[in-house]
Formats: sequence, C-alpha cells, structure tokens
Amino acid sequence: MTLRDKQPINKADILEEAVRISRLAGKLLKDRFLTDFLVEYKGEVDLVTEVDRSAQDLIEKEILSKYPDHGILAEEDLEIQGSAGFQWIVDPLDGTTNYAHRFPIFSTSIAVTLDGEILCGVVYNPISEELFKACKGAGASLNGHPVKVSDTGNLEDSLLGTGFSARIRKAADNNLAHFGKFALKTQGIRRCGSAALDLCFVACGRLDGYWELGLKPWDIAAGILIVTEAGGRTTDFDGNDLQLDGSRVLASNERIHAQMMAILEPRIED
Repeated sequence: MTLRDKQPINKADILEEAVRISRLAGKLLKDRFLTDFLVEYKGEVDLVTEVDRSAQDLIEKEILSKYPDHGILAEEDLEIQGSAGFQWIVDPLDGTTNYAHRFPIFSTSIAVTLDGEILCGVVYNPISEELFKACKGAGASLNGHPVKVSDTGNLEDSLLGTGFSARIRKAADNNLAHFGKFALKTQGIRRCGSAALDLCFVACGRLDGYWELGLKPWDIAAGILIVTEAGGRTTDFDGNDLQLDGSRVLASNERIHAQMMAILEPRIED
C-alpha cells in the first residue's frame, strides 16, 4: 500500500500553492533582473547567480511553512527528505545564463511528486507573465486557458526546440550532430535557453517537438507533466518511458514522435 492509498490528496490545493510560490519567486527574479548581482561559475559555462540562491531560499521557506513534512529537491544543492511521500522538485531560475546576460527568457519551475509520480507542475515566466500549469488527469493551461499540442504531422513542417548541456565542450554526445540533422529536416529549430519553457511551448503548440540531453529532474519534472496533460508524448530517445534523470529527453505533439526518434538514432555515446 502506498501513501497515496492511505490518505486523501487534494491535488488542486497543492497545485495552487505551487502557483502562489512560483509567482513569489518570479517577482523576486523580475525585481532583480536589471540590478547588479553576483555571478559565479559551477563549471566552464555553467553559471549560478546570487538570485538563483535567493529565489531557492524563498521557495524552500514557503514550501516548508505550509508542508513541513514534504521533501524538496532543488538545483542549488538542496535535498530535504520529507516524511509524507511528497517531494517538490524545484528549479528556482531555469535559464540562468540568459538571466546573467539580461536576456529576458527564463522561468521558475516547480513540480510536486507523490511516491515518485508527478502530480502537479507549474512553470512561470515572470517577464511575459505566462504561467503554465497542470494537474495529473486534469489537463494543462496557460494563464487559466486550456492548451493542447499542435496538429503538425510531418517533421518537414515542424518547428522544434532544443538546448545544449553545460558539458558541450567535453562530451562526445553534445547534441551538435543531432542539431545539424534536424536543421536539414525541419522548418527551423529554436534554442531559448530554458528547458522548462521549451516543454511548455510544445504543450501549447508553439513548438511541435523538443529534444535535449544532459538535463536534471528540476529542468523537466513540471514540463513533462504539462506536455502530457496537453496531449503530447514524452519519452527517451528510444521511446521508453521518460525518467527524471533527463539524460535523453524527447517531447512532441505525438504525431511526429517516431520521425524525431528516427533522426536521433544512432546514439552517440559519451
């Protein structure tokens, strides 16, 4: 018997709390966007700012004040083990490189899982004030309006999104070969710099598909639920159920999924 069987779960209440917290964090990000802030390096091209940490501290405080027995997994070295089976998976600032360069595309991403199953997801872009959200089994929405994936059926007619790992300079599997192949087979490729927003753009039909390698749970947890609740499909590059390790993420409107998988083979190993 799981915790889900033992206790009633009000997913709508949890979702609305995630929305509230996302908006608070988004306000902090927006307020600091054009100010001076400290930027540090976690790797050769992997940045973190003091604003990432401030937003994460705010989110942690808000979650634990409401749900002190819930766990939290967040990007900036935060992992709290809860006792209730719930875990909040948080990226306080998805698109840090954009943010550090004052490029106005970034988001806060918050997902809530129970016994490993994603229940709720919220992705908020504080610059555009677009808030995507989904509850398992209840559909996905943008600013309160239902969204669905596109009807594009041919890869040649599609617009795709992707991104590149911070390990691009050292990893053999750096996505450059895939990018080149898709560039010759589609109408275009966009790289906005926020995986969470890329997934949401698939959900609302702005993109027909998206692929990326080397992601983490906080990059994708909210977005993959939003895609599936909007009628899309998420898998790894081989068509298997997508795991939150984010190593090879493929999301689409479902209609071009097999065509994208064909481009993503053969696999290039690290």
